[in-house]
Amino acid sequence: MSAEAGPALSGGADEHVRRVRLPADRRTPAAARALVRAMLLEAGLPELLNEALLLTTELTTNAVEHARTELDIEVEADPAGFTVTVTDFASGPVDELVVGVRNTTADITEVAARGRGLLLVDHFASRWGTTYLPTGKGVWFRLDRPGRGGPARLSAAPARADTERPDQGTPSAAAMSELMQTTPDAYADDPLPEFAAGLLTRVGEMVGAAGGTVRLDRGDGQGTQVFARYGRAPREGNELLRVPLAVHRPYAGELELDAAPSAYARPLAVLAAERLSLHLENDRLRRADVRRSAWLTFLAEASELLAQSLDVELTMALVPQLVVPRLGQWCAVHTADEWGRLRLAASSHADEAMLPHLHRVLAETGPDSIQSRLREASRSQTQVPLGGPMEGFAVPLIARGQRLGTLAVGRHQRHRHDPDEVSVLEDVARRAALAIENARIHAERRRVAQTLQQSLLPPVLPVVEGIGFAAEYVPTGDDAEVGGDFYDVVPLPDGRWLVVVGDVSGKGVQAAAVTGLVRDVIRVLVGDGKPLPEVLGRLNETLVERGGGRYCTLALAAVTPGDGDQLDVALHLAGHDRPVLLHGGGGATFVGASGTALGLLDAITTPTAELALKPGDALIFYTDGVTERRRGRELFGTERLRESAAPLAGYSADVVAARLRAATIAFSAEPPRDDIAVLVLRNDIP
Repeated sequence: MSAEAGPALSGGADEHVRRVRLPADRRTPAAARALVRAMLLEAGLPELLNEALLLTTELTTNAVEHARTELDIEVEADPAGFTVTVTDFASGPVDELVVGVRNTTADITEVAARGRGLLLVDHFASRWGTTYLPTGKGVWFRLDRPGRGGPARLSAAPARADTERPDQGTPSAAAMSELMQTTPDAYADDPLPEFAAGLLTRVGEMVGAAGGTVRLDRGDGQGTQVFARYGRAPREGNELLRVPLAVHRPYAGELELDAAPSAYARPLAVLAAERLSLHLENDRLRRADVRRSAWLTFLAEASELLAQSLDVELTMALVPQLVVPRLGQWCAVHTADEWGRLRLAASSHADEAMLPHLHRVLAETGPDSIQSRLREASRSQTQVPLGGPMEGFAVPLIARGQRLGTLAVGRHQRHRHDPDEVSVLEDVARRAALAIENARIHAERRRVAQTLQQSLLPPVLPVVEGIGFAAEYVPTGDDAEVGGDFYDVVPLPDGRWLVVVGDVSGKGVQAAAVTGLVRDVIRVLVGDGKPLPEVLGRLNETLVERGGGRYCTLALAAVTPGDGDQLDVALHLAGHDRPVLLHGGGGATFVGASGTALGLLDAITTPTAELALKPGDALIFYTDGVTERRRGRELFGTERLRESAAPLAGYSADVVAARLRAATIAFSAEPPRDDIAVLVLRNDIP
């Protein structure tokens, strides 16, 4: 078919001559059939339609498959019959014209050797022939109306005398057409067994076979199974006709017929095997697609599970559970230390009773041991097969260029790993290594954050006669982040005690740096005897000059033992929430006046409130992690804090701090979004 002009049609004086050029395309046989069908109906030859369509399909299909060039199709009809010529343009030697006369049963084997297409042509055509020309090769066939003969299509073809049809034992055109048109049920869940049984039955009946079997191994560990059966089982001593199925790995199979040797048996068996193989190949590809989709789903789920765990030991324990039994009988994860030594971190076996034996085999040393194979896989960073009693293979665990260890997997109970499974296991190893490395990084960040956080808080609060100090601190839900909340109790040069509670905006290393700066500046300035208003002013100047958008709220309380049994407190608030005064006799109120947060403005105001704590009174300081604790859209709030503190009158500072911490945490099931800090100052003078 020309790309510019489409099919090139021509006709002479006779209206029943058509020529068309078609491309080497899988749709060409359908186009040729359409042309032949139209010509036969136009010429009034419907009784030849079945044979004509069958032979046209065979010749065009063979030409497309083997010549792979454009084809010229010529159809010429006359009252006695019609002729179809298929010409390709494949280069080849010039040969004399070869005209085939109808073959008898005795010489059909020679024709069958040329291909099943020529077998069908020889069987159904009145005459047929081939010719080799410098430009290609042409094959033609002639079909005469029943009871009428006609001249040969080519003048060079010797005329053949009319002969009788082959004996009635040979397949009819209707039977061959039915065999070629048999297809699986498109709406059945598993149509291939029924299709194979039907195809085998038709072939068996056509060749007079006593029985037949189709055996298939899908490579799924079940071995070779009987896929379809026809007739009775073969008798002992009968020589069976065996035709292998043209399928690709892991599929393998064959078609068997218990039939008497004849010229038609093998070609028809080959024809049936090829038709069945085509649908089995489609089945294999479909199953492969389904399996690959399942593997992709498995890998996505495995990645999600591995990503959810940021604990190193839990991540390594999760990997064998993902692998066994879906990808192998057993699995072992080994980690490598800085010297390359391997340590068993986690393992699993489909049969739990085999775990002790697996551990013994994995612990064995020697040049042929699994341990040596694992070291080789880790050192070479390539897949290494495992021999011996625990057959399988090992793949290295590598993440970001670092050798973390190995993942060893045992083979399935019934079959070896196929290439798809090996690829999936290698992918699992890559994802597992990355998850383990991420968990290690997170563990290191968590350790650094905890160490840094602890350095910003006093290890213990001082023990002072007559004054009770207690504090509770809960870091944010992300324990790898450093919070900005802090507290401290500092002795003053004049014998007083300074209580400090602060909150630096934000989280992370930058917030921790500002927290350490504020804490150290306060200690230095009060150690030099600076008054608290000056301390707050100097600290504000430092934060403003530093910049960076970080600010800080502070609550400072200078505690002085007063006359008798009371404690005098000078309270300074720089943008911090007002503390709660818990009266020893009952009741709780907010005290103090909030001022300006530090680090935002050049000038600040920090009002001073003078308080007198009687025996049993307590002053409760807190950060906004308490009041802004969320339960959906609801906040814990300052009023709920006051109500929670009121029933705690008369309790020690430790109990008050612990109860308020518990009430805050219990308010919501979610982990804290902000640090929670509570510090209690109580008059413990008897």
